[in-house]
Amino acid sequence: MAQRVPHIVVVDDEQDVRDVLSDALCQLGYTVTRASNGIELQAASDVDLAVIDLRLNNEDGLQLARQLRESTDIPIMMLTGKGDETDRIIGLEVAADDYMMKPFNLREFTARINALLRRAQRNNINAEPVTAEEPFYRFADWTLNLSRRTLTREDGYAPDLTYGEFSLLEAFLSAPQRVLSREQLMAKTHGYDSDSLDRTIDVLVVRLRRKIEANPRIPQLIKTERGVGYRFDCSVTKLCVSAESQG
Repeated sequence: MAQRVPHIVVVDDEQDVRDVLSDALCQLGYTVTRASNGIELQAASDVDLAVIDLRLNNEDGLQLARQLRESTDIPIMMLTGKGDETDRIIGLEVAADDYMMKPFNLREFTARINALLRRAQRNNINAEPVTAEEPFYRFADWTLNLSRRTLTREDGYAPDLTYGEFSLLEAFLSAPQRVLSREQLMAKTHGYDSDSLDRTIDVLVVRLRRKIEANPRIPQLIKTERGVGYRFDCSVTKLCVSAESQG
């Protein structure tokens, strides 16, 4: 059976930008829908990834991302032509899985798109029913199920994790008590190297702390190693449990 071609929607009010990005993605074999506004974005069906410009004419790209995130968990890449760090952080905090500032290298753009789609595809495969043994990570009072892509606390609380948050937590759990640089974490979570000035990892850490730390302002699990990166300061146990025993 032929594999379904991923469908990407590019939302930008500048036709030249839409054309350049769409042509680059089409050359990689993807199906691309070009949209200039939210109405055209909503009209697109069976979308696997959305690229949304932060600054649209008469529309807020952040609001479009919020609305899209409420109805789907597809990866979202946000773009902006404004070199505003606040916008960057807000974009990632709200809904985006990745973020690029214009002008950017087209090769890096396509590399990031490929990485987002690979991660989404891997997570979808892991979310399918499993009949063999399921791998788990256990730490503190949490259990991370890698196959079902779920995080559950002993009291039953189960926060939703975005693609980036799940990948970041998995990266930490695979190397507990080790200092990981931002570059290493970017490679593990996004599949490409990045400049150490990139704040993507810092924002993801803030978001993840809010979901797993008792007090995010005084983190006990994810410790900051100033000038270097982060360290997961907790013992971690990896084990496999029969899927049948999980019901």
